[in-house]
Amino acid sequence: MGAIAARESTCHIQRVVTVAQPLENAPPTTTGTKARARLRRLVLSLLVLSAVLLGAWAFWLEPRRLVLHEETLDVPHWPAELSGFRLALLSDLHVGSPYWGIPELEQLVERVNRERPELVLLAGDYVTNGVKFGDWVDPEAIAATLAKLDAPLGVVAVLGNHDWWSGGHRVRSAFERAGIIVLENESHAVQRGDQRFYIGGLADQLTRRVRLDKALEGVGENDPFLVLAHEPDVFVRIPERAALTLAGHTHGGQVALPVLGRPVIPSKYGQRFAAGHIEEDGRHLFVTTGVGTSVFPVRFGVAPEIAILELE
Repeated sequence: MGAIAARESTCHIQRVVTVAQPLENAPPTTTGTKARARLRRLVLSLLVLSAVLLGAWAFWLEPRRLVLHEETLDVPHWPAELSGFRLALLSDLHVGSPYWGIPELEQLVERVNRERPELVLLAGDYVTNGVKFGDWVDPEAIAATLAKLDAPLGVVAVLGNHDWWSGGHRVRSAFERAGIIVLENESHAVQRGDQRFYIGGLADQLTRRVRLDKALEGVGENDPFLVLAHEPDVFVRIPERAALTLAGHTHGGQVALPVLGRPVIPSKYGQRFAAGHIEEDGRHLFVTTGVGTSVFPVRFGVAPEIAILELE
């Protein structure tokens, strides 16, 4: 009996081992392998397609797109008689950068004119240099096109760093011959009906010397005035009694990513003065994202813009 029991026990154990062994070493099914391979190919295809679409948007579609940025600003030290005053702000045209030649500039001028601003302000960097795939355009051709801007109170400009790197005196001369008022640490009086206000135009901060005292010479203590500058960093020096400072230069970083924001801002204050309407301690600044591109012809989430501002 003992021997028989032993044999039965041994046979039982062998049967368990024999049954379990194929389960542990079973190879994956052919169907499962093919499904995973198809999924990997699908994911890879979607990633490649996304990269192509994003690249097309950033390097071709967005830099060519021109949007109208309209905003009403309630600013201090602005008289009731001037409430509803409407101005256009343009900056960083960089004519000659990819997608922004003279024909595109002519279209921009026509679109600005359709908005019927009372005054047009130009915040610098009209020429281009150093942008990939860009071409030099003479400032005389740029000035002749901008001379078609139609605003009853005129067109007033300051120069930017790219203008001075390319010959600021030539740019200024071309603009003035075209009837555009160019300011460098100077003020300009604007008469609207019975009310007068001033524009204090500043020198480029990167290549010249900013003189606020000279720019506001002749502006009375109670006179309303706007400040026009190329770089927004000068805002920290603007007196509280200014109604509004207007600037460009940053291009809004040219790229604004979801969650990550704007990776590169050409300002020592980083995101602080990147774009749009900024208010600090009752003082107001507006920074336009500009039109052209610099260094790389890319824009993503920051379209070229015409800023139309109504002051209250």
